[in-house]
Amino acid sequence: MERCLIERWKIHHVTQNGGLYKRPFNEAFEETPMLVAVLTYVGYGVLTLFGYLRDFLRHLRIEKCHRATEREEQKDFVSLYQDFENFYTRNLYMRIRDNWNRPICSVPGARVDIMERQSHDYNWSFKYTGNIIKGVINMGSYNYLGFARNTGACQEAAARVLEQYGVGVCSTRQEIGNLDKHEELEKLVASFLGVEAAMTYGMGFATNSMNIPALVGKGCLILSDELNHASLVLGARLSGATIRIFKHNNMQSLEKLLKDAIVYGQPRTRRPWKKILILVEGIYSMEGSIVRLPEVIALKKKYKAYLYLDEAHSIGALGPTGRGVVDYFGLDPEDVDVMMGTFTKSFGASGGYIGGKKELIDYLRTHSHSAVYATSLSPPVVEQIVTSMKCIMGQDGTTLGKECIQQLAENTRYFRRRLKEMGFIIYGNEDSPVVPLMLYMPAKIGAFGREMLKRNIGVVVVGFPATPIIESRARFCLSAAHTREILDTALKEIDEVGDLLQLKYSRHRLVPLLDRPFDETTYEETED
Repeated sequence: MERCLIERWKIHHVTQNGGLYKRPFNEAFEETPMLVAVLTYVGYGVLTLFGYLRDFLRHLRIEKCHRATEREEQKDFVSLYQDFENFYTRNLYMRIRDNWNRPICSVPGARVDIMERQSHDYNWSFKYTGNIIKGVINMGSYNYLGFARNTGACQEAAARVLEQYGVGVCSTRQEIGNLDKHEELEKLVASFLGVEAAMTYGMGFATNSMNIPALVGKGCLILSDELNHASLVLGARLSGATIRIFKHNNMQSLEKLLKDAIVYGQPRTRRPWKKILILVEGIYSMEGSIVRLPEVIALKKKYKAYLYLDEAHSIGALGPTGRGVVDYFGLDPEDVDVMMGTFTKSFGASGGYIGGKKELIDYLRTHSHSAVYATSLSPPVVEQIVTSMKCIMGQDGTTLGKECIQQLAENTRYFRRRLKEMGFIIYGNEDSPVVPLMLYMPAKIGAFGREMLKRNIGVVVVGFPATPIIESRARFCLSAAHTREILDTALKEIDEVGDLLQLKYSRHRLVPLLDRPFDETTYEETED
């Protein structure tokens, strides 16, 4: 923790002395207490032992087996189901499966309605009771600016377009699925990002996984942050390029890989790499951290590499005008070669985009699988994006967009500060609306989710393999739709559950200043 505090001081010092940063950049990743780490490993060990015992009882048919297995007549064939690979799913995930895939039956706003369900076979199957849990505080949806709603300008505009265009386009953009609405949206996105051109896609995940292979291939090098999203990882692997991983947000690690790439070139042949592409995210959705973009851009320029920035979580949620992490740091959009983002979060819609120079977009229109083979965005969804984006830009004649951006920033600072004061270990940047609260022990993953739902609060809990095995967590997502009353209610219940489950692990608890007003102000993958 001492090292963490020194690092935070260094960053703050740089920002105050005219370095690369124009504003304070404070991130905290408090070290896991040794006793908690040991008990977490012991907990997983006990679960593993009981898992093997239950598997033995299932083999003897003492306990009923619900898992997928081959039929008796197929036993001599090569195994279709890898038994050991499903061990974790069978014996741990299933015991706490009720914390995920909860069906909601309302708009994913500040509050949601959840369909009640029960299981009588340890979560292998569920039955719906017919009851609806009303008014659950939603602390899990990516509704950063509060545009996921069924009333207001966005809903009315989408309804009008639905009446005129219908729901589906039934074709790709290159055939007869290119509507005037799509053209309007792409011009608006380019204007919003401050780039020459933009292209939109029907799915955010595919925007990464299908476009990266169009940009790089064999003979190219990808330098990827170790905590990049699965869509970036899949896109990198599908490209056939060599992949090297740098430590999360660690510029020394990235620079070393860049130096080695320039000095040594490709393995065996020592030829120069055709391209070097750096893959980073704006906000990392499991850590709540913000990319050190000024430093990444400085390194990219120094070593003549290309930069691919995924702004799925940061677009709309960061920056004084909601234009993402580039806006947040006050940088030039032209310094980012490929700007990617999604409409699924801050805009309350679906799909994704790529922005950059016109030559880049023209190339992707004919080489991207998402552009050539995928069905076009649904017209009502396009209108939802257009209306919400115009609101953020102030083109609707109101200040609602600006107010939502300010409200999200205020909620983020307030919620993070209060959790730290309570004694929880909170990861990430102080300006990130993604707030991970560390749970650590496997038994507390399910317990926290269930206890919060009992108190009418819906949360997302995450464990291995989505996180390191000893770093299970609850992940809160703040929204401009959250009022101070809603946040205070959630914080009160989180405080109570934290005491009940003994989750207040922090050894550096903040002291609340009640008399002061709140200030708003490595591994390698290669085919060689």
